[in-house]
Amino acid sequence: MDNILMYSMQLVMLKKLLAHKLITKTQYDLIKNKLRQKYKINEPLLVV
Repeated sequence: MDNILMYSMQLVMLKKLLAHKLITKTQYDLIKNKLRQKYKINEPLLVV
């Protein structure tokens, strides 16, 4: 599967965890950065 698609799907799930207060903003930022590295996403994506 395409890296951007995989990254996007995992980012959506991560945002849901944050929205339900199951993780903190700090944890969200750390995990998001690790996902960006894993999927080699250099630029932040515009999420609408």
